[in-house]
Parts: sequence; structure tokens; C-alpha cells
Amino acid sequence: MSRTASNMLKLGTKAPNFKLMDTITDHLITLDEVKGERGTLIMFICNHCPFVKHVNEEIVRIANEYRQLGFGFAGIMSNDVKNYPEDNPEKMKEHAAKHQYSFPYLFDGTQEIAKAYDAACTPDFFLFDDQLQLIYRGQLDDSRPGNGIHPNGRDLREAMDAILNNRKVTEEQKPSIGCNIKWKD
Repeated sequence: MSRTASNMLKLGTKAPNFKLMDTITDHLITLDEVKGERGTLIMFICNHCPFVKHVNEEIVRIANEYRQLGFGFAGIMSNDVKNYPEDNPEKMKEHAAKHQYSFPYLFDGTQEIAKAYDAACTPDFFLFDDQLQLIYRGQLDDSRPGNGIHPNGRDLREAMDAILNNRKVTEEQKPSIGCNIKWKD
């Protein structure tokens, strides 16, 4: 199990636009369509990564709770499906149904969107404010597979709660750790 850290895109960066296939609905989805009134969370995730499997339930809880509070969500899968067929769009659809994703699960087959966001690992989280300016990037929480810490989403929740309470999000942010994105040759 590789341990790759987030690249930690510069805070204040404008969210790169996208138009990707939602594997749940088979419709193209844009950033504007997932944008939330209060903020938007873009997550780079996949089906097979043990780090994503470890936090999947907490990701779903956060999406279900914070969507009602004005946040938009999207999961993006950018792995090379030729070499990692368990992440192909058909399996993504099954995975989203099994885990009851309430957010679009988008397929980045060209990997251009992962590169635009400077995503490095799965999971990799990017939280934007209501103007689509990056205010948080990094880890969900301190839990990792095998470290005995149960996922609670603390770091990400604190950033989202700061938005809700009109507080500044702390700039002291820890990178996410996960499997590297499986880049095409």
C-alpha cells in the first residue's frame, strides 16, 4: 500500500472547471452544477484504494449532513482504468450504489481534471468557498488504515464549520495521505 501525500495546491486558487460523466446518472456534469451555495467539496477518490475504503462511510456521512447546509459535492475518479479495471465507470456505478453516494461520482478518463487540481492521491480533498476559491485542501482526519483511529472527518468538518460560522479557515492544514493516482503512461 503506497503512501502518497497531497500536493497541497495553493490556497486561494480558483476551482478548475470540468465537464465529466457522472457514472451514477450517465449524464455530463459541470462544476457549476455541483457548486454549493456555501461551498463546494471536490474529492478525488476511487474504488480500490484501501485509504478510500477506510473513510468511505465518513465521506457519505459528511456529504449527507453538509449538503443540507448548502455545500455541493463531487467525487472524481482519475485512475488509469486500463491498468486498474476495478476503477472503470461500470464498477464506479456499482460502488456508488453500494455505498449510497448522494453526490455525483465523475469519471476523469483523460486525467486532465486531476492534473488541473494538482491531485496526487486518493483520497484528496479540495474545499472551495462560495466564490470557488480554495480554502482547504488536505486530509479528512488523522485516521489511516491500521492506525487504530476511527474516521470522524474532524479536519474537513472544522473547515466546513468555519464557513458556516463565518470564521476564517485555518491555514495550518495537513496533507491527505493515500494511494497515488494511477497515471497513464
